[in-house]
Amino acid sequence: MQIPETTPFRKFGRGVFGLLLAAAVVGGYVYFKSKPSASVKESASGRGGGRPETPPASVAVATTRQGDMPVYLQGLGAVTALRTVTVHSRVDGELIKVLFTEGQPVQPGDLLAEIDPRPYLVQLKQAEGQLIRDQALLENARLDLKRYQTLLEQDSIAQQQTVTQAALVKQYEGTVEMDQAQVDNAKLQLTYAKITSPIAGRVGLRLVDQGNIVHAADTNGMLVITQIEPIAVVFTLPEDSVPSVMRRWRQDQNIAVDAYDRAGKRKITSGKVTAIDNQIDTTTGTLKLKAQFANTDHSLFANQFVNVKMHLDTLKNSVLAANAAIQHGVNGDYVYVIKDDDSVTLKSVKVAGVDGDTVAIAEGVGPGEKLVVDGADKLREGDRVRVVKVDNIAPDKS
Repeated sequence: MQIPETTPFRKFGRGVFGLLLAAAVVGGYVYFKSKPSASVKESASGRGGGRPETPPASVAVATTRQGDMPVYLQGLGAVTALRTVTVHSRVDGELIKVLFTEGQPVQPGDLLAEIDPRPYLVQLKQAEGQLIRDQALLENARLDLKRYQTLLEQDSIAQQQTVTQAALVKQYEGTVEMDQAQVDNAKLQLTYAKITSPIAGRVGLRLVDQGNIVHAADTNGMLVITQIEPIAVVFTLPEDSVPSVMRRWRQDQNIAVDAYDRAGKRKITSGKVTAIDNQIDTTTGTLKLKAQFANTDHSLFANQFVNVKMHLDTLKNSVLAANAAIQHGVNGDYVYVIKDDDSVTLKSVKVAGVDGDTVAIAEGVGPGEKLVVDGADKLREGDRVRVVKVDNIAPDKS
């Protein structure tokens, strides 16, 4: 059956067809407008159709030089007083005078404190009185012995009486010797009542106040004196360094050391090694060494923590470079060297020593070469670079 053109169904079909045709026209227009032209493609891919040219990388460089480099071994140390004395009273009594101030420097023989001397003066008087009495008895016995000997020569007295008198004289001589010892002991105890410094050093905090009764058996003592001029530092080095240290010690025992602060940045003072321990500590795998410092400025205190740098050797006429230029890979250390055409090349190097920000290179590069010290993480062999900064990281230390 033929559907009339004027029916609603035929009108609906014409409307749908018109909408589809309009959508197709709009879609085609959008597609062709968004598609890049041939000239744009050529511009994006380069004239030859390759990848776009990469701009030069910005890097910082430092130039190598030739010079001498000191080789140091570093260790952790603690300041130790050469002598530490806890001053005790050697007699019992009341502390009547304290003549020192806390932190005061003292010399041997300086009076520090005084204990009530009166009991010991009394003992001295008693011993001296006993000595005088026994000396008188001895003198009288000697006179009797002299008379007896005269009478014996005249055959007016028995020989036994003379011998007995001679023995009595010997007895009194022994008594006088004992009395003299008592006098000397009393004088010594009286001397102990005045407490003096046994060494030169610095006085610590006061442990006993004036007015207290002190005893020779007290465990804490009255004060502590530490010797600070000179002073020592005990430090450790790893056992792998022992052969080179002992070789250096046998050549010359005058090994210089520097003490640095806890951060290892500020140098405090310089000294020299005075002793090396005779065994390695198996618990830490380290060897102990002792260095001595003059410490005239009192910059080191007992039990202070320090970093120690020991001068082991000096590398003569080495190629010195900035430590930041050294890169580390699976095949060893390497650097990026800038050539005359501003491109970089990779060179393997062998590091002979490190001193802070400077390294000594034994093989790989020579003096006067420009090494990349910043920006090397994105470089590849042959890349072109642009130098934006020249760092003087390896200054001449001569």
